[in-house]
Amino acid sequence: MNPQLKESIEFLIMMLAGLGAFLYGVKELSDNMEKLANRRLKSLFQKTSKNPLVGVGIGAISTAIVQSSGLTTVMIVGFVNAGMMTLYQATAFIMGANIGTTITAQIAALNSLNVTYYAIALALLGMLINMFTKRPKLKSLGLAVAGLGMIFLGLELMSSSMGHIRSINEDAVTKIFSSVSNPFLLLLIGIVFTAIMQSSSAVTTIIIIMAAEKIVIGGGGNAVLYLILGSNIGSCVTSLLSSLGAGTDAKRASVIHLLFNLIGSAIFFILLICWPNFMKVTFEKWFSDPGRQIAMFHTFFNLFCTIIFLPCIKVFVFLATKLVPNTKAKKEQSFIDKRFLSAPTVAIEQANKETLRIADMAMSALNDGFNSFITKNTDLHEQINLKCNEVNDLSKAVTNYLVEISAHDLTLNDEKRISILHSNTSDIVRLAEIADNFIKYTNRAIKDDINLSPGVPEELSEMFATLRKLYDLTVTARTQKELSVLPSVDEEEEKLDAYRKRLIAEHIERLNRGECSPASSSVYINLVSNLERAGDHLGFIAHTIEEVAKP
Repeated sequence: MNPQLKESIEFLIMMLAGLGAFLYGVKELSDNMEKLANRRLKSLFQKTSKNPLVGVGIGAISTAIVQSSGLTTVMIVGFVNAGMMTLYQATAFIMGANIGTTITAQIAALNSLNVTYYAIALALLGMLINMFTKRPKLKSLGLAVAGLGMIFLGLELMSSSMGHIRSINEDAVTKIFSSVSNPFLLLLIGIVFTAIMQSSSAVTTIIIIMAAEKIVIGGGGNAVLYLILGSNIGSCVTSLLSSLGAGTDAKRASVIHLLFNLIGSAIFFILLICWPNFMKVTFEKWFSDPGRQIAMFHTFFNLFCTIIFLPCIKVFVFLATKLVPNTKAKKEQSFIDKRFLSAPTVAIEQANKETLRIADMAMSALNDGFNSFITKNTDLHEQINLKCNEVNDLSKAVTNYLVEISAHDLTLNDEKRISILHSNTSDIVRLAEIADNFIKYTNRAIKDDINLSPGVPEELSEMFATLRKLYDLTVTARTQKELSVLPSVDEEEEKLDAYRKRLIAEHIERLNRGECSPASSSVYINLVSNLERAGDHLGFIAHTIEEVAKP
């Protein structure tokens, strides 16, 4: 084998290794920054403000934290699919995500400064922090720092290998990269490579490293910028793929992401064609380093597009609505979505919301079951059965979702929350089973012509009203994580215990006086006991917030 060719292959392998180290560093930095900022990140995604500027800011900050516009836009598609975010709000978030993703290119441009070797030392420092501390947050901090060091190590390997490849046969390298000068072809190359790698940050970083090593693409000038425009369009592939099988609005959100990048790239493409010296009289004049020039253009492009498109959000929503027409109405939307699995903290919060939605369904079935018994009305039985079956199916879906979340690297607090949700789901299923029991009691009462003694229905209704109050307190405790509510929960639960004892004792007295039929005992006593048992399950759900509160 030709020695030059062999050496070129070796340095090409080193460049790919550098790319691998870079991507691994980005992943470690992203994963551990998400852990460190899990609560803030969760609250950021929950702020679905109608103010588009706030939405842009949240999208930019979130993406800067997780280091991936693809991840952010996929999650936005998930929120839209869950009905938690309107298309108007999602559009602002998407614009912000495009700004936030440019931070990776800015980091890549730092490789040309004299901080590279010091930055690589962060990998060692981060690993030492991770090895010699037991505190989860410090471990995550160490891995995040190590990830940043790996990013610079990858950049250095890619830069060094490209420099060596160019030095081996500068004429051949120059000829290869300058031979492609057609703007349309360069745009297409940017789209295809980004779609394949599913990371505009990786493609942009490679381009910046090539520029820093004086590898001129397309003969210089604006040529390299066409690749950057193409990478912005190619970055939409991730969100488009994630919307497959999702609801209509989720598909529209991914189309808005595509429209934003497509229209913005088209505007700049025409500008660059009409202004051949654009790069020379702007970024080449303002910044001496070629890598910095590209990074700054990447940031400028996304900032400029956001500024000019922000007032046109309604237009984007209108276009997406026309391009993706309404489909047939589907069943009530679920909060859980596999798009959130890449951010476990957000996924757990979604599972928590879904669990509370199922609890509402179970309590509704319980309410229908109680009313059915009191009125001896079997018309509600089919509806109760449907709700109980749906509670069982959705509970299984939540359990499977929690198992999938558990496969990720989690913080101790997230592991606690998953354990709590497993417990809550079991208690909710028990509520649905009690509702199903009420159907049996109603059928038995009708079959055996069992009638309640005067005043008993009112007392049962009072007991059920206490159960309803306990449920409301339980929801408050679970949604607001408010420990101060727990004494009230315990008070209502004790009232239910007292009701059960008193009502059963009074029933036995009536039996002794011959005021009611012995046949009613099994139905009545079981019904009262089931109401008290439902209160126990609600109490268990409420008190699980104490587990999260523990250090």
